[in-house]
Order: sequence, then structure tokens, then C-alpha cells
Amino acid sequence: MTWRKRIFDLVFASLLVGILGPVLLGLLLWLLWKEGRPLFYVAERMKGVDEPFMLWKLRTMRVVQTDTGVSGGDKAARITPTGVWLRARRLDELPQLWNILRGDLSFVGPRPPLREYVERHPEIYAEVLKSRPGVTGLASIAYHRHEAALLARCETPEETDAVYSRVCVPMKARLDLIYQRHQGVCYDFDLVFQTIGNLFRRDR
Repeated sequence: MTWRKRIFDLVFASLLVGILGPVLLGLLLWLLWKEGRPLFYVAERMKGVDEPFMLWKLRTMRVVQTDTGVSGGDKAARITPTGVWLRARRLDELPQLWNILRGDLSFVGPRPPLREYVERHPEIYAEVLKSRPGVTGLASIAYHRHEAALLARCETPEETDAVYSRVCVPMKARLDLIYQRHQGVCYDFDLVFQTIGNLFRRDR
């Protein structure tokens, strides 16, 4: 990560913490009232081939003892009503401001993968994770809706895993590497504002 990108992340994250801190507190109180504890979903993700970190999000699913792999149609029944609302507006990702301040994430970059996919596709992630993972990115903007539609049709964990590994991982990697070749502060601003614009369009 370049020093310009790190400064951009620190300044923008600090500004958003000041602005959105009361919003996050309100969401936590609302979740406590509606869903109870735990309020957060904390899970391992990878910021490098051999660099795990703990990603923070607001909890949007009912808790089970074992939870592996990405979310597909097989997990749809576990999403809570509040979780549906939070996910539609990406408000469940507000706690990732903490990950940005720590340096685990950038605002813009490839989405941080699960360890199992990094180990399964080392040649892909050795290139993709040369960029610090981000909250949003080119692949998130250009491919998220198609990925969600593909995974929503999966009825078992095995089917979800097969579709994600065979189809989604290579496609997102191609987009992430395009971003990697063109990344810069101005491009990051553009992708952040595209993400915000998409949220407003989705809300309408």
C-alpha cells in the first residue's frame, strides 16, 4: 500500500468515524433490542497469502455452531429481517472502519477472501493480494449483483462452494487485477462515489 493511499484511508476513516459514530451506536442499540447478542460478526479473512486478520461486521444472520464458506441460497433462511435491511444499505460493514484504521483494509481494493479459497487458489491470490483488500472495489461494483444472483440459486453448501470457486473467484480476480493496474487516489475516489451512488439507486 502506498503512503498516499494509507493517508487517504486514515483521513477518510477518521472523518467517517466522527460523522457515523452516532449512527453506528444507534444501530447497535436497535440490533440489541431486535436481535439480542452477539451484535458483531467477527471472522477470519486474509489480507495477504499468509496474513490473516479478523474482519468486523454487524451481525445479520442467526448464529449457528459451524459456519463455513461464502453465503449463498443455502444460508438465505438464516438472514434476519434486520440483516436484510442492513445488507441492502451495506450498513453491516460500518465496523470495518476499525479494520481500515488498523491497516487491515483499505477503502478500495479486492474484497478480503476466506483462507480456504486462498489456499485453494494460491496462484490467483498471490497476485490479487498484492493490493490491500478493501471495503469496496471494482469487482464489488461490477460483479456483486451477478455473483449474488448466481449464489442465490445454490441450495446446498457444496453447490455454493463449487459455483463460487469455479466461477466467481476467477471473474473477480480479473476485475481486481484491472484495478491493480490502474489504482490511484483519484481512481479510489471514483470507485467510492460509484459505490455510494449504487446504494442510493438500490434504496430507491
